Amino acid sequence: MSYLDNLVIVAPELILTITSLLALLLAAWSGRSGYEAVSVVCLFGLLVAGLSLVGAAGDGGPVFGGLYFADDFSTFSKVLIYAAAAVSILMAPRFFASDGLRAEYPILIVFAALGMGFMVSSGDLMTLYIGLEMQSLAAYVLASFMRQDTRSAEAGLKYFVLGALASGILLYGVSLLYGFTGTTSYRGIAVAMQAGLSTGELFGLVFVLAGLAFKISAVPFHMWTPDVYEGAPTPVTAFFASAPKVAAVALSIRVVIDAMGPATGEWQQIVIFVALASIALGAVAAIGQSNIKRLLAYSSINNIGFALIGLAAGTVEGVAATMSYMAIYVVMTLGSFLCVLQMRDAEGRPVEDIESLAGLSKTQPALAAAFAIFMFSLAGIPPLLGFWGKFLVFDAAVSAGLFPLAVIGIALSVIGAYYYLRIVKTIYFDDSAPAYAPANSMVENGLIAVAAAAVSPLGYLLVPFLALTAGNAARALF
Repeated sequence: MSYLDNLVIVAPELILTITSLLALLLAAWSGRSGYEAVSVVCLFGLLVAGLSLVGAAGDGGPVFGGLYFADDFSTFSKVLIYAAAAVSILMAPRFFASDGLRAEYPILIVFAALGMGFMVSSGDLMTLYIGLEMQSLAAYVLASFMRQDTRSAEAGLKYFVLGALASGILLYGVSLLYGFTGTTSYRGIAVAMQAGLSTGELFGLVFVLAGLAFKISAVPFHMWTPDVYEGAPTPVTAFFASAPKVAAVALSIRVVIDAMGPATGEWQQIVIFVALASIALGAVAAIGQSNIKRLLAYSSINNIGFALIGLAAGTVEGVAATMSYMAIYVVMTLGSFLCVLQMRDAEGRPVEDIESLAGLSKTQPALAAAFAIFMFSLAGIPPLLGFWGKFLVFDAAVSAGLFPLAVIGIALSVIGAYYYLRIVKTIYFDDSAPAYAPANSMVENGLIAVAAAAVSPLGYLLVPFLALTAGNAARALF
């Protein structure tokens, strides 16, 4: 394969690189007045990068000596990442209007999406680390984007300190794997592990998985999530809860299947523990929360646990179930945060207290219905689409012989349903709180309507397509 062929295959990353550079130049020349133009450029770049995936999928990779994979798995992941990034840009203008619109926001989103693209396409530990750090550096700035807000500054600092610690843990694991296998290539590591797992390789495996667990905010590396989600601006929190989660989960899948496939017995134990611990803590810790963004942070931890049940199966069906779950999760999460954006008092200031939702069904019945749909779907209550995602991962676990894991996961999901239903109860049955200011944003209202329709029973019309694409993505790894 020629060098030009390699460049064609990495077209999505090239497009995003060019887009981000052009947006930087445009922002520098136009200043604060150029926010809309920069946003349009970034959205167009994400769209073109997504369209270019059509030509980059299939048997395009590996390229550049195995550093990068272009296959159906990376294509599926990048579609979710780019879509979530685009929604995060579209939902931002009204929130940042009071603080002054700054063109850096969409540019940082594109840089993060570029890093996440390298993460899900990585075929080598070096590519993994470069992509992860590119995404993380943009995320640190996004978390503290509202410089005049103490909570935002605190969120950015916490995220940076703990993120640097996690990166160090991951890098130490990478060095151990390189030292004991003699290679940083996923396939080379898999070949080395086929002869049996040495103690050094086992320690490297554990440290790498620990670093990745931080990025997906899985227990016991979840400590940053509630504080960062609460302190960061709401559009940024929506971004953190969607696109980076997909990228980190997809990266974890590629690492354990491609690089650590021969050591399934070892990493499977870790994934099972992390999955159950995340489900349990996410369910229990959210019960006492009074801030809607903190509650959704624990909801995110809880949902990552369910997604990891599919990965724990270690089969094609399990990986397909995990990717299907992440696709449904992204829609539910973005829809929930779009509803949170509508929570504004009469003066237009953001409100985050759950008690302020009381009586919403009387003042804004459409928003109340959307909130209820997303909460019921996140709880996994049929016939909403969130139930289908949970069914897929539990079915994959049972098919792989992990029946106790599925039983415990189902039992814990009942606990988690409590705090989702509490929000619905507050909206429909509690005494009315002061009404929110009416939302006149056609973009936000339209996105909420689309997301609510997608996770409603109408979403089952998309299940055959989702099953086909997620299945092709999973088979690409095996």
